[in-house]
Amino acid sequence: QLHLVESGGGLVQPGGSLRLSCAASGFTLDYYAIGWFRQAPGKEREGVSCISSSGGSTNYADSVKGRFTISRDNAKNTVYLQMNSLKLEDTAVYYCAASTRTWATIDGEEYDYWGQGTQVTVSS
Repeated sequence: QLHLVESGGGLVQPGGSLRLSCAASGFTLDYYAIGWFRQAPGKEREGVSCISSSGGSTNYADSVKGRFTISRDNAKNTVYLQMNSLKLEDTAVYYCAASTRTWATIDGEEYDYWGQGTQVTVSS
């Protein structure tokens, strides 16, 4: 079975940082584009960032550009989302997802496998 497991969420003050991890089991991430998504209470799911299978291409939502950085370590079968300068509006459940394409956008419809999510709460 294919599983994605997110970790690294938590409670942080505005301006703080967190690093989320997305670990795969049951398959190797090498050939999959990976995306990070988030969903806040009462809001629709939002694409945050994505990275190609090689790691050579990335994309970010305007709301996080310059603050978040996506990266991957295929040797560790893990993708990361470094989140800096966190804002109150970044509070959400964050999900990672894998696409069988080698490149995908931050459109959730392009993804085939999803993790269960990790809560990120930004609060003073």
